[in-house]
Amino acid sequence: MILDRKYFEEKAKEFKTKIDKIKVCAFDVDGILTDGKVYWSGEEVGWNRSSHTRDGYGLKLLQEAGLKVGIITGGDSLSVVKRYKENLGLDFLYKGNEDKVDAIRDLVKQGYDPAEIFYMGDELFDIPLLKIAGFSATVEAASPEVLESVDYIAKMPSGEGCVREVIDIIRYAKEISPKLREF
Repeated sequence: MILDRKYFEEKAKEFKTKIDKIKVCAFDVDGILTDGKVYWSGEEVGWNRSSHTRDGYGLKLLQEAGLKVGIITGGDSLSVVKRYKENLGLDFLYKGNEDKVDAIRDLVKQGYDPAEIFYMGDELFDIPLLKIAGFSATVEAASPEVLESVDYIAKMPSGEGCVREVIDIIRYAKEISPKLREF
Protein backbone atom coordinates (compact mmCIF):
# COMPACT_ATOMS: atom_id res chain seq x y z
CA MET A 1 0.00 0.00 0.00
CA ILE A 2 1.37 3.40 -0.97
CA LEU A 3 0.27 6.46 0.95
CA ASP A 4 1.61 9.51 -0.86
CA ARG A 5 2.28 13.07 0.26
CA LYS A 6 -1.17 14.19 -0.90
CA TYR A 7 -2.84 11.60 1.36
CA PHE A 8 -0.89 12.79 4.40
CA GLU A 9 -1.53 16.44 3.60
CA GLU A 10 -5.29 15.78 3.34
CA LYS A 11 -5.41 13.80 6.60
CA ALA A 12 -3.28 16.40 8.37
CA LYS A 13 -5.69 19.10 7.28
CA GLU A 14 -8.70 17.02 8.37
CA PHE A 15 -7.31 16.51 11.90
CA LYS A 16 -5.24 19.69 12.28
CA THR A 17 -7.38 21.28 15.01
CA LYS A 18 -7.02 18.21 17.22
CA ILE A 19 -3.37 17.55 16.36
CA ASP A 20 -2.28 21.15 16.99
CA LYS A 21 -3.09 20.64 20.69
CA ILE A 22 -1.05 17.42 21.02
CA LYS A 23 1.98 17.55 23.35
CA VAL A 24 2.15 13.86 24.33
CA CYS A 25 2.09 10.82 22.03
CA ALA A 26 1.47 7.41 23.62
CA PHE A 27 1.38 4.03 21.92
CA ASP A 28 0.35 0.50 22.81
CA VAL A 29 2.91 -2.19 21.92
CA ASP A 30 1.29 -5.51 21.01
CA GLY A 31 -0.96 -5.12 17.97
CA ILE A 32 0.25 -1.57 17.28
CA LEU A 33 4.06 -1.34 17.38
CA THR A 34 4.18 -5.10 16.76
CA ASP A 35 2.05 -7.51 14.75
CA GLY A 36 0.72 -8.85 18.04
CA LYS A 37 2.63 -12.12 17.91
CA VAL A 38 4.88 -13.05 20.81
CA TYR A 39 7.45 -15.83 20.93
CA TRP A 40 9.52 -17.37 23.70
CA SER A 41 13.21 -16.42 23.55
CA GLY A 42 14.37 -18.42 26.55
CA GLU A 43 14.61 -17.72 30.27
CA GLU A 44 17.07 -14.83 29.94
CA VAL A 45 14.91 -12.78 27.53
CA GLY A 46 11.42 -14.23 28.03
CA TRP A 47 8.57 -13.33 25.69
CA ASN A 48 9.75 -11.40 22.67
CA ARG A 49 8.27 -9.64 19.64
CA SER A 50 9.48 -7.75 16.58
CA SER A 51 8.91 -4.14 15.63
CA HIS A 52 9.42 -2.02 12.52
CA THR A 53 12.37 0.36 12.31
CA ARG A 54 10.29 2.96 10.45
CA ASP A 55 8.00 3.19 13.48
CA GLY A 56 11.02 3.59 15.77
CA TYR A 57 12.44 6.39 13.64
CA GLY A 58 9.04 8.09 13.61
CA LEU A 59 8.95 8.01 17.42
CA LYS A 60 12.35 9.71 17.48
CA LEU A 61 11.14 12.38 15.02
CA LEU A 62 8.30 13.27 17.38
CA GLN A 63 10.73 13.51 20.30
CA GLU A 64 13.12 15.69 18.32
CA ALA A 65 10.19 18.03 17.60
CA GLY A 66 9.67 18.47 21.35
CA LEU A 67 6.75 16.13 21.92
CA LYS A 68 6.75 13.80 24.90
CA VAL A 69 6.64 10.23 23.50
CA GLY A 70 6.13 6.91 25.23
CA ILE A 71 4.52 3.55 25.70
CA ILE A 72 1.44 2.40 27.60
CA THR A 73 1.26 -1.39 27.50
CA GLY A 74 -0.48 -4.07 29.50
CA GLY A 75 2.47 -6.39 28.93
CA ASP A 76 5.60 -6.54 31.02
CA SER A 77 8.58 -7.90 29.13
CA LEU A 78 12.29 -7.25 28.96
CA SER A 79 12.13 -6.80 25.18
CA VAL A 80 9.77 -3.82 25.54
CA VAL A 81 12.03 -2.14 28.10
CA LYS A 82 15.12 -2.78 25.98
CA ARG A 83 13.57 -1.50 22.72
CA TYR A 84 11.55 1.50 23.82
CA LYS A 85 13.23 2.78 26.97
CA GLU A 86 16.87 1.80 26.55
CA ASN A 87 17.33 1.66 22.76
CA LEU A 88 15.00 4.45 21.63
CA GLY A 89 15.11 6.45 24.87
CA LEU A 90 11.42 7.27 24.94
CA ASP A 91 10.20 9.65 27.61
CA PHE A 92 7.94 7.24 29.48
CA LEU A 93 7.05 3.56 29.72
CA TYR A 94 3.96 2.40 31.58
CA LYS A 95 3.88 -1.39 31.56
CA GLY A 96 2.36 -4.41 33.21
CA ASN A 97 -1.15 -3.08 33.81
CA GLU A 98 -4.07 -3.69 31.45
CA ASP A 99 -5.97 -0.98 33.33
CA LYS A 100 -4.21 1.77 31.43
CA VAL A 101 -6.33 4.58 32.88
CA ASP A 102 -3.73 5.00 35.66
CA ALA A 103 -1.11 5.89 33.04
CA ILE A 104 -3.26 8.66 31.57
CA ARG A 105 -4.09 9.90 35.07
CA ASP A 106 -0.36 10.14 35.76
CA LEU A 107 0.20 12.18 32.59
CA VAL A 108 -2.66 14.49 33.63
CA LYS A 109 -1.04 14.88 37.08
CA GLN A 110 2.10 15.97 35.25
CA GLY A 111 0.11 18.87 33.82
CA TYR A 112 -1.14 17.53 30.48
CA ASP A 113 -4.76 17.99 29.54
CA PRO A 114 -6.34 14.90 27.91
CA ALA A 115 -6.88 17.06 24.78
CA GLU A 116 -3.06 17.32 24.57
CA ILE A 117 -2.59 13.53 24.48
CA PHE A 118 -2.56 11.31 21.40
CA TYR A 119 -3.07 7.58 21.96
CA MET A 120 -2.94 4.63 19.59
CA GLY A 121 -4.20 1.24 20.77
CA ASP A 122 -6.09 -1.76 19.43
CA GLU A 123 -7.61 -3.72 22.28
CA LEU A 124 -10.85 -3.43 24.26
CA PHE A 125 -9.01 -2.26 27.38
CA ASP A 126 -7.58 0.63 25.30
CA ILE A 127 -11.06 2.12 24.74
CA PRO A 128 -11.07 4.44 27.80
CA LEU A 129 -7.78 5.99 26.63
CA LEU A 130 -8.88 6.21 23.01
CA LYS A 131 -12.07 8.01 24.04
CA ILE A 132 -10.41 10.54 26.37
CA ALA A 133 -7.42 11.33 24.15
CA GLY A 134 -7.47 14.53 22.14
CA PHE A 135 -6.61 12.51 19.04
CA SER A 136 -6.69 8.71 18.78
CA ALA A 137 -5.98 5.96 16.28
CA THR A 138 -6.06 2.22 15.80
CA VAL A 139 -5.56 -0.41 13.08
CA GLU A 140 -8.11 -1.99 10.75
CA ALA A 141 -7.81 -5.35 12.54
CA ALA A 142 -9.10 -3.93 15.85
CA SER A 143 -12.47 -5.03 17.18
CA PRO A 144 -15.61 -3.05 16.20
CA GLU A 145 -15.84 -1.31 19.58
CA VAL A 146 -12.29 0.00 19.20
CA LEU A 147 -12.88 1.08 15.60
CA GLU A 148 -15.89 3.10 16.79
CA SER A 149 -13.83 4.82 19.50
CA VAL A 150 -11.09 6.46 17.42
CA ASP A 151 -10.51 9.45 15.18
CA TYR A 152 -8.35 7.60 12.64
CA ILE A 153 -7.92 4.01 11.44
CA ALA A 154 -4.50 3.26 9.97
CA LYS A 155 -4.27 1.63 6.56
CA MET A 156 -0.93 -0.07 7.25
CA PRO A 157 -1.03 -3.29 9.30
CA SER A 158 0.02 -3.72 12.91
CA GLY A 159 3.79 -3.79 13.32
CA GLU A 160 4.33 -2.93 9.67
CA GLY A 161 4.30 0.85 9.64
CA CYS A 162 0.88 1.75 11.08
CA VAL A 163 2.55 3.85 13.77
CA ARG A 164 4.68 5.69 11.25
CA GLU A 165 1.58 6.32 9.15
CA VAL A 166 -0.08 8.15 12.03
CA ILE A 167 3.17 9.89 12.98
CA ASP A 168 3.41 11.19 9.42
CA ILE A 169 -0.11 12.63 9.70
CA ILE A 170 0.96 14.33 12.94
CA ARG A 171 4.19 15.52 11.29
CA TYR A 172 2.34 17.07 8.37
CA ALA A 173 -0.21 18.75 10.64
CA LYS A 174 2.49 20.16 12.94
CA GLU A 175 4.91 20.84 10.05
CA ILE A 176 7.63 18.64 11.57
CA SER A 177 10.55 17.85 9.29
CA PRO A 178 13.61 15.81 10.18
CA LYS A 179 16.84 17.70 10.77
CA LEU A 180 19.00 16.55 7.87
CA ARG A 181 22.61 17.53 7.26
CA GLU A 182 23.67 18.69 3.85
CA PHE A 183 26.45 16.85 2.05
